[in-house]
Amino acid sequence: MTGRFTVVGVGPGDPELLTIKAARVIGEAAVVAYHAGVKKQSHARRIAAEFVPANAVEEELRYPVTTGTTDHPGGYVGALAEFYESCARRLSMHLEAGRHVVLLAEGDPLFYGSSMYLHDRFKDTYTTTVIPGVPAFSAATAAISTPLVRQNDVLTVLPGTLPEPEMARRLADTDGAVIMKLGRTFAAVRSALEQAGRLDGAWYVERASQQDERWLPVRDVDPASVPYFSLIVVPGDSAHRPTATRLRSGVEPVEVRPARPSAELLVVGLGPGPQDWLTPEVAGALAQVEHVVGYAPYVARVPQRAGLTRHASGNTVEIDRARHALHLAASGERVAVVSGGDAGVFGMAAAVFEAAEDPSFADVTIRVLPGVSAVQAVAARAGAPIGADFAVLSLSDRLKPWEVVERRLKAVATADLVLAIYNPASRSRTEQVAVARRVLLEHRKPDTVVIVGRDIGRAEESLTVTTLGDLDPSAIDMKCLLIVGASSTRVSRAGVWTPRFVDEADREEQPG
Repeated sequence: MTGRFTVVGVGPGDPELLTIKAARVIGEAAVVAYHAGVKKQSHARRIAAEFVPANAVEEELRYPVTTGTTDHPGGYVGALAEFYESCARRLSMHLEAGRHVVLLAEGDPLFYGSSMYLHDRFKDTYTTTVIPGVPAFSAATAAISTPLVRQNDVLTVLPGTLPEPEMARRLADTDGAVIMKLGRTFAAVRSALEQAGRLDGAWYVERASQQDERWLPVRDVDPASVPYFSLIVVPGDSAHRPTATRLRSGVEPVEVRPARPSAELLVVGLGPGPQDWLTPEVAGALAQVEHVVGYAPYVARVPQRAGLTRHASGNTVEIDRARHALHLAASGERVAVVSGGDAGVFGMAAAVFEAAEDPSFADVTIRVLPGVSAVQAVAARAGAPIGADFAVLSLSDRLKPWEVVERRLKAVATADLVLAIYNPASRSRTEQVAVARRVLLEHRKPDTVVIVGRDIGRAEESLTVTTLGDLDPSAIDMKCLLIVGASSTRVSRAGVWTPRFVDEADREEQPG
């Protein structure tokens, strides 16, 4: 009969924060295992020292490396994977002998803990149990004696190893936050806090619950003094005014804001993806506004900085999004509504003008700043397929009947125009590309050139040149944009292009 494997959380450092259950299970263990640094004693073993049985077999699992530098052929990840496999082999010998193995874990075992990697290896083979522990951020919050989150606040836990721009964005988008894994990452984390406007009110806590615990404002910390056993707490209160409703006391204060001379709403195009395709005009405008409103993936592309508030929403609430932006602008805020590509090409510009028909927004000036459109990006990658007359059409029937889409497809096909197709498919619209192909083939030859651009401008981009007859509708998804050539569109050694002139050969009557 095989033994049991139990992972026990021993808390952040103070032995008195180890739970009664954890103390009992450790005291009953036949084997007590714990991780240790390259040249350090085990922190978990020190916390649980008084509970480890004198007759228990102890297994010290010493890491081979502490940073990402190693001469292992698999790099840091390979070295760690090999280490965990060797740990699993050592402990499995005890489990196969029927012994109860307890693995000590600092804080909570399944919260950024090394113990989870052995748990993953054993859970399908042996009887495995996890005993939770007090996480370090709970001890840190208690140390500064400040509420972390209250009411409907959102708490975000972030590793300090995130890229700085991503860290700043997430800090700006949450109420309360906890940032783990500091040490060498502290300088970048501090910079991200400043960009997100969250530096004031952020607390640094070192060795929470231990005898040498200390805490101070992040702004006052010397980056060179930050050890690994430290974290940052960003209370939700630092993101909100201390209103009476929030604190549940007294009378709400009245906020008086200085008036601004005029109300203006910017509607901007971010381009198809790469930062290099963002125009200087748009970049300059985004550096000045106080609010960015848009579909969440587009809002996420705007670099976070102090003083910027994000308003992200889903993909089917354009009018509500536009009204929200107009209300902000009407109240005197500097606001930008963002779209991918060009805001005027199947983007937010039309939705903003539609919402602005409301007389209550009569004093708001709307200014549209152009961006590189997706059709331009795909065409540039292919060559010059839209070098002559072309049309642009969306296959989405969310805002117009499919009968209208089909009628316009026929009109473009019979006019022998190059056709750029936006929104060719989605999760719920899987058949329309096939129908569009059939409609076009009624008026175009099967050897008509078709360009399929997917994620153009991004790392995973692909460009396929095929024909209308060979186009596979099942290979088209929501990340694609199609360009269907005219009868004159050509594929040459240099690329795909459409002549600006029309010669006699191109005047042949098309099918249908």
